[in-house]
Amino acid sequence: MAEEEGGGGGGTRFLLGTSLAEVAQSLGASEQALRLILSIFMGYPFALFQRYFLFRKDLYLIHLYDTLTGLSLAYFNFGAQFCHSLICVFVQFLILRLMGRTVTAIVTTLCFQMMYLLAGYYFTATEHYDIKWTMPHCVLTLKLIGLSLDYYDGRKEVASLTPEQRRFAIRGVPTLLEVSGFSYFYGAFMVGPQFSMTQYKSLVKGELTDVPGQRPRSFVPALKCLVLGLFFMVVYTVLSPYIPEDYLTSDDYLEQPFWFRCFYILIWGKVMLYKYVTCWLVAEGVCILTGLGYNGKDERGKPKWNACANMKVWLFETTPYFTGTIASFNTNTNAWVARYIYKRLRFLGNKLLSQALSLLFLAVWHGLHCGYLVCFQMEFLIVIVERQFMDLVRDSPFLTTLTSVTVLQFVIYVIQQAIHWMFMGYSLVPFCLFSWEKWLKIVPCVHFVMRTVETSAAKHAMFKPFRVMGQSTGA
Repeated sequence: MAEEEGGGGGGTRFLLGTSLAEVAQSLGASEQALRLILSIFMGYPFALFQRYFLFRKDLYLIHLYDTLTGLSLAYFNFGAQFCHSLICVFVQFLILRLMGRTVTAIVTTLCFQMMYLLAGYYFTATEHYDIKWTMPHCVLTLKLIGLSLDYYDGRKEVASLTPEQRRFAIRGVPTLLEVSGFSYFYGAFMVGPQFSMTQYKSLVKGELTDVPGQRPRSFVPALKCLVLGLFFMVVYTVLSPYIPEDYLTSDDYLEQPFWFRCFYILIWGKVMLYKYVTCWLVAEGVCILTGLGYNGKDERGKPKWNACANMKVWLFETTPYFTGTIASFNTNTNAWVARYIYKRLRFLGNKLLSQALSLLFLAVWHGLHCGYLVCFQMEFLIVIVERQFMDLVRDSPFLTTLTSVTVLQFVIYVIQQAIHWMFMGYSLVPFCLFSWEKWLKIVPCVHFVMRTVETSAAKHAMFKPFRVMGQSTGA
């Protein structure tokens, strides 16, 4: 069974697959999910080996080690299908070498890597979320696109680059071993985070450390991420069976009172995100342990280990704003999109259009299901609505006074949290259920609140200019 699913691997793989399947079944998880979480945790022994035996060793040895460990994780999870990543990495190396630092190389990279990813989505698509080779491949796609853009920036004069571009621009010509080690680095191959070639080369040279010339003192920060990741994994494992996704499409859910449907979506959306939080925190700990997470020192001289952070946990758990959740969740990928897509669209001269195109890219990058497009369209709309309501409160002396009353602040905070997580869950319904046949049954069940807010915000936006005119004339 496992041999057929994994694409080969011999009798040993069959026995291992059988035992893993049994363990996964006893835990109430799929075998592929268990393989994924084991692969992320395997980054810790890999990182310890690199710290103690490869720190400041010959560069080719470290590149080879990172390549082989990443490939082993790919084979462990996907069998012979690991060849897809090999093809894309090798083709990317040829593009860099044959086309050089040109716009043609960027366009070719963008078209080839995205088309290969989308073809993978198309040929492996099902009605459910499956852990297959396209999952790490979408991470690899961003990494290789960013590599081509950084390589192109390396041709420009330093004065013509932004400070951010100067930091990531690649001046030399990467070798095949460098590109392979960068692509397959075990701490980020499966679920991210994103990092640049310049960061990776600094890691390999032993430069990413808070103690120059010595191994980074990163055990405690890495351990904190690991413990935090384990905490969220336990929370998700305990709560998710009581808030199943399938219940959303059941007739029983549709027959429940309106308040219950909203509350269920609120709790489900919050808990569902914890599986992503778990993976990102554990992976971040691996990156910190190797030194890749080193981000210089703050004004007090304390080392910062957030270069590979994908979560701002405290903000994620405490913010009452939709924009706050976006700013705290999947921050590394958001930073990548801002750096390589949004900021490079400044020639359009329209921030709103640049934001819309960036979200469109993110939606397509996630997959071909229409639910992704609907989710990011909702995100775009809700952010606009939230900002309009914040303007409404700020422009109203009565509401400003009301929100400043100490006794009411906690009540207002709880209401804000409930509303913001209800809208978050509302947006995640099409994201998680993929096909329109499923999510279209659910979205109308709670659409009343969404439409009320949209209408109110639209009226506010429509009449705000007239109110301002009235105030300026003393009316």
